Amino acid sequence: METYPFIRQIRSPITEDQLQPLDSKCRVVQFDGPLTDMDHEKLALFLKQYPDVSFRVYGFYNVDGVADLSFLRFYPFVRNFQVDLFKLESLDGIEHLSADLEYLGIGQTKKKISLKPISLFRNIKELYLEGHTKDIDVLKGLVGLEKLNLRSITLKDLSVLLPLKKLWSLSLKLGGTKDIELLPKIGNLKYLELWMIRGLSDINIISELTNLQFLFLQDLKNVKSLPDFSKCDSLKRIVLDNMKGLKDLSSLLNAKKLEDIVIVNGNNFSAEDISCLKKHPKLKRGLLALGNIKKNDKVKEFLGIELLRNYTSFDFI
Repeated sequence: METYPFIRQIRSPITEDQLQPLDSKCRVVQFDGPLTDMDHEKLALFLKQYPDVSFRVYGFYNVDGVADLSFLRFYPFVRNFQVDLFKLESLDGIEHLSADLEYLGIGQTKKKISLKPISLFRNIKELYLEGHTKDIDVLKGLVGLEKLNLRSITLKDLSVLLPLKKLWSLSLKLGGTKDIELLPKIGNLKYLELWMIRGLSDINIISELTNLQFLFLQDLKNVKSLPDFSKCDSLKRIVLDNMKGLKDLSSLLNAKKLEDIVIVNGNNFSAEDISCLKKHPKLKRGLLALGNIKKNDKVKEFLGIELLRNYTSFDFI
């Protein structure tokens, strides 16, 4: 049995060793090759003991493996499911999952597949889609959605998200969705992530997100300035990762409750560019990687804030 605590790998034939109790750190039980009906029955009995652990099936691009989702008939109780099968041709079989499904992730596929089957899960809380736009209007009906992650997807605008009144976390990664003007009308956004979106240059509409707590900006080379944060009364954390077009950080002084700042891959910033943050009344913690040790040390010294080791484990309220 593999000992990596966060993931349990399952392969046929399933042995007792593979079904040893999960480590408390385990987040995913996954398999990448065909299982027999008997294997699925064994695995289903095992998974029932861990309702909060995600169940994942995946397959490599050039290797024959699991071909469809018919196996889900053995798992009607699963509440968190991720499929990453590049050769998947449809979502047929997904209807076997519980109507109380909480998380669904659908990775990239070679063939364009319809998203209509996910309309069954109106109360789903979290959805991840990579590269899927066929029948994407189905999102309008997922009225219980709280967290949405769209990767390698280009939308003309964000109107398809307007009915999602409970949405508080939105991630747009890759793709070319340049029109984000509807952001203030979508749900109640507390977390926003924009990452490597082709052609996106104007992010000033973020200034209208009055409930935003955590802003994550990465690899937006055309963004030359930050929004005015004076209305963002709840903003506590901001991550700027490889934001090469930025120099002026003074608008962060208007984010009166900002406590944590992360600047990584920040070669474009001089120590003087960061110096304005000395005036921020609430800034407590930071992670700064500005391209060379001398510059890092100089900034850390005059800011006088607690230094973070990483920014992947932020608690989020």
